Amino acid sequence: MGRNNNVTVFILLGLFQNKNSETLCFVLFLFCYTAIWVGNLLVMISITCSQLIEQPMYFFLNYLSLSDLCCTSTVTPKLMADLLAERKVISYNNCMIQLFTTHFFGAIEIFILTGMAYDRYVAICKPLHYRVVMTRRKCNTIVAACCTGGFIHSASHFLLTIFLSFCGPNEIDHYFCDIYPLLKLSCSNTRIIGVLVIATSGLSGLVSFVTLLLSYFFILYTIRAYSAESRRRALSTCSSHVTVVVLFFAPALFIYIRPATTFPEDKVLALFYTIIAPMFNPLIYTLRNMEMQNALRKVWCRQVILKGNSPF
Repeated sequence: MGRNNNVTVFILLGLFQNKNSETLCFVLFLFCYTAIWVGNLLVMISITCSQLIEQPMYFFLNYLSLSDLCCTSTVTPKLMADLLAERKVISYNNCMIQLFTTHFFGAIEIFILTGMAYDRYVAICKPLHYRVVMTRRKCNTIVAACCTGGFIHSASHFLLTIFLSFCGPNEIDHYFCDIYPLLKLSCSNTRIIGVLVIATSGLSGLVSFVTLLLSYFFILYTIRAYSAESRRRALSTCSSHVTVVVLFFAPALFIYIRPATTFPEDKVLALFYTIIAPMFNPLIYTLRNMEMQNALRKVWCRQVILKGNSPF
């Protein structure tokens, strides 16, 4: 796939070099990965099987949970397997696939979070037009645009990377294949490619983040004239989203908005948007949201009753 490529496999250095630390991390990440699947599946099933799916905010939350599952599944299983392996090896082709899928689902998540901010803006700043503006067709269009944007973003990274030459060494100082560590290994001239990566990755994330900030600026500006109780209700619908945005955007922007360099802290920061945010998102949206709590109780209590009445 690459040009003048003498490397067929890469060695991932992982998070730690200490074997005892790796064993402990395996147990920790196994718990995290299980919690990610259980939490996000509970959210998806509860929304899909209740009337919440008719509300745009929960319609987007359903897709956010799906993108969380897909994004973390491109990285976490390989990370856990490597923690128990003597040599953390990944083939060139699998490395390119991981690069594409990680950025694809990660970009979709960023765009969905931006779409959710737009939904909150319309709901609070233009409440009389909310049902007219946020129709199911409009929501489907936003999700389709998020997927298209994610594909364009990841395809651009993929195309920039496959034309790089790798002559050796082949050790990636990370726990998954990412663009900046690969640029560091390449024997090609990566200056122009590094600038293009910042333009396609860092700036797109920054534009999304600025859009989020503007949405909440207008929300705060609008509710300043509300009563204290109305302000509290309006802000309560946004607090969960703001928490998730900070968890996901802050480390991602730190890594991708700067020039094409790598720091040892990047591996730890990457855990936030590959494992920590997908694990905490269901808790954040459930613990701080009465509608989600009611939907969970109704859906799962109904399942228990149906099983109790079943003759088998």
